[in-house]
Amino acid sequence: MKSSAGKIALTGLNDLFQTGGETVQEVPLSELFPFKDHPFQVRDDDAMRKTVESIARSGVLSPGIVRPRREGGYEIIAGHRRKRGSELAGKTTMPVLIRTLDDDEATIIMVDSNLQREKILPSEKAFAYKMKLEALKHQGKRRDLTSEPAVPKLTAREKIAQDAGENCGLTVTRYIALTKLIPPLLALVDEDKLAVSTAADYISDLAKQEQADLVSVMDKLNVVPGRVQLTKIKQHSKDGTLTVTVINKILSEGSPATVQVVLKQARLHQYFPQSYTTQQMEEVIVSLLEAWSVQHSKSIKE
Repeated sequence: MKSSAGKIALTGLNDLFQTGGETVQEVPLSELFPFKDHPFQVRDDDAMRKTVESIARSGVLSPGIVRPRREGGYEIIAGHRRKRGSELAGKTTMPVLIRTLDDDEATIIMVDSNLQREKILPSEKAFAYKMKLEALKHQGKRRDLTSEPAVPKLTAREKIAQDAGENCGLTVTRYIALTKLIPPLLALVDEDKLAVSTAADYISDLAKQEQADLVSVMDKLNVVPGRVQLTKIKQHSKDGTLTVTVINKILSEGSPATVQVVLKQARLHQYFPQSYTTQQMEEVIVSLLEAWSVQHSKSIKE
């Protein structure tokens, strides 16, 4: 029996983008440009390797979505990973659907199409949700100028949550709050060392300098603060009394330092292929440690 996976994927994209009846065109990769401020990373990871293999074998099965650029060429709305996969597979063109879309329409399609991916970092969701929220609000203002009858409708945040499969609008609000974090703190969220809710509720409202001071003390003490500590830090910020000394005092008391082992990248790549991501290396190391732990326990019992 032939697999229907390809057919299912195509049907889903057709439903999402309403591609029925439109003409697919082959466009040179050199004429395809990334979406402005595209919030989703295009990583050369294992998933990309599989994409490249598929494209090399069967071509791009689902066309990308693009729109004409004033400067010439086309802006990619959906298909950034397919373009990269085509490049790595040695292709020179990619099938696309050319649409005339305004900025708001293009942003909404760009965000929704990328949210179909399996693995999305919190930082990617954060900036994507923010972009879509601004687009929906802008569309709402334009509709308010018409004489359409008033009907009950979802708020913009609730709409985003529904489309993305999130629990509620509050979840979307928390993700958007992450866009106020400085890069080192946002990286901790992506690495799952800081919970989204913790970072959003207790850190995102701190001033940039206060966040920088927090990171400095965290690095010095080698700790990741908990909610009790962050509650105190947030209160000092509100009172205008938050200083490096205060942060140091709060993080030094109450909870033990989080143990962190730092391995230099050059040393790790002696044992891993250059193409391995940090996450892939971490998974292998943890797997080896688990095997060692089992063996060590057996030797002790013997």
